[in-house]
Amino acid sequence: MTERHRHRTPLADHGWQILVLVVCIVVGLLLATTRHMSAGNEIRRSDTTRLSDLVRSAQTSTEEAETDRENLSLQLEELQRQAASGDADVGTTLARSEALNGAAGLNPESGPGVVVTLTDAPRAADGRYASDASPDDLVVHQQDVQSVLNALWTGGASAIAMQDQRIVSEVAPRCIGNTLLLGGRTYSPPYVVTALGDPARLDAALANNPGVRVFQQYALRYGLGYRAASSADLEVPGHDGPVRTRFAQPAR
Repeated sequence: MTERHRHRTPLADHGWQILVLVVCIVVGLLLATTRHMSAGNEIRRSDTTRLSDLVRSAQTSTEEAETDRENLSLQLEELQRQAASGDADVGTTLARSEALNGAAGLNPESGPGVVVTLTDAPRAADGRYASDASPDDLVVHQQDVQSVLNALWTGGASAIAMQDQRIVSEVAPRCIGNTLLLGGRTYSPPYVVTALGDPARLDAALANNPGVRVFQQYALRYGLGYRAASSADLEVPGHDGPVRTRFAQPAR
């Protein structure tokens, strides 16, 4: 067995060399064919569709769909009013439904609270960032926004809005590249979160949240923006999108 194995080794090496040569020839032919078919115009990275382009295209489609939905919603509301005027049962059902709008976040609200603003780190005068920072250290991430939202809910916020949207179960922030996707719309920093509630409790909840504290540390080191300001009179809009909740229980 040892002798036969020793004599087979050179044959295997020779066969491997032939196989490598064949593979190189095939690859060369494929490259030549590709170049010929493209007339010498190789595909460049800049010609590929970027994620941000896809997001913008999707947002345009979303805005068009929202316009159609709003028009249909107005028609539906008119039909409901007409039905309620001639049917007591329909009127009673609509009245019960409208009574739940506040708990569902569909009504605008106002009162005292806190406004939290998060921003990316600015570039230095020479266009550079801190030498020990990575790109991820210098931007607001989804977990940063989520930490602020969680802290405000923990602090007893009665209503929260981010940018121009009410935060409800159907609206949650998602990071897409260096932008934020919220309720089908994209936003760039600064990200502004408005929460109604007792300002002292909200401030304390922000100070005690581990994720918020980490972001504040990065803000001090790399220049990201973090600001929490109390106010006696704030406003948040009502949720104006569709409500897809299938199971719910009245708050007590």
